[in-house]
Amino acid sequence: MSLPSLTIVVPMYNEEDNVEPLFEAIQSALSDYEGEWKVIVVNDGSRDDTGVRLNDCVDRYGDHFRHIELQRNFGQTAAMQAGIDAADTDLIATMDGDLQNDPADIPRLVRELLTRDLDLLQGWRKNRQDHLVSRKVPSRFANKLIQRVSGVKLDDYGCSLKVYRADVLKQIRLYGEMHRFIPVWMATVSPPHRIGQTVVNHRARMSGESKYGISRTFRVLIDLLSVFFFLKFRARPGHFFGSIGLWVGAIGGLMLSYLAIIKFIFGQDIGDRPMLLIASLLIIASLQFLTTGVLSEILSRIFFQTTNVRSYKIRKELVCDLPDTPSSKEKAEAPQE
Repeated sequence: MSLPSLTIVVPMYNEEDNVEPLFEAIQSALSDYEGEWKVIVVNDGSRDDTGVRLNDCVDRYGDHFRHIELQRNFGQTAAMQAGIDAADTDLIATMDGDLQNDPADIPRLVRELLTRDLDLLQGWRKNRQDHLVSRKVPSRFANKLIQRVSGVKLDDYGCSLKVYRADVLKQIRLYGEMHRFIPVWMATVSPPHRIGQTVVNHRARMSGESKYGISRTFRVLIDLLSVFFFLKFRARPGHFFGSIGLWVGAIGGLMLSYLAIIKFIFGQDIGDRPMLLIASLLIIASLQFLTTGVLSEILSRIFFQTTNVRSYKIRKELVCDLPDTPSSKEKAEAPQE
């Protein structure tokens, strides 16, 4: 049985020594694929000879391969989104261009995605071949934190080797450095039980230099705040800001009530108490949060009403068409007695 058509998206940045081995590995892995397949390599403004070598390999390896060169270095997320936008197949796979992901895993991932009826199958580098302190430890910490905040239970969010159903993936847009949160964004348009993981091969980097370090952990923390907000409150931002405002206002109100009691009942002087200043600031902050919540609700409604974006996603719709029932047009054209 023929497999669905597949596009492999590979963002690359300053990986000149990995271009030729990458093409050879993908060609070998997909040569027996029982369906149409394509490879889109996105050159993310490389400053070395990556672009030149990509052009040479595309000419030599034929129509399966395509090279997209971005005007400058926009980052891995933008490069990945460019490849996803250019894909026109049923399935999309993504992988890094440093050859640490093994293209030979892709056909197996495709079959497992179809067998398990998933929208996303995430690779899990269980035996990861990276430095312990600079890569493994920060990654484990980030994975646990993302699991806790998002509720999507995966063990390796950072693995770029993934296979998606294209019609579901194209419902989301990637910005900033959000490529590591793709499973979380997918959870906004697909139920968690249709997002799975499987163990994949991982190899040590042979050429080039890693573009990531321990500083990535701090960026993950900042991005995670944005992910949490959009995942939980995109269509109701007023609840986010309003909840904070109510809690802050409640604390400030309790402080002022306490000060009012000791002032008017016990006759104590409260003018030089720090609590009076803190309570006043909390009340002001509460009003600001509540006002921000109202404004964000207005902006949210403007956004949904003036764009094609909806607060819901339809997977499929079944309509029962009775053959003996005349259509509305036929009813309208029927002569009136």
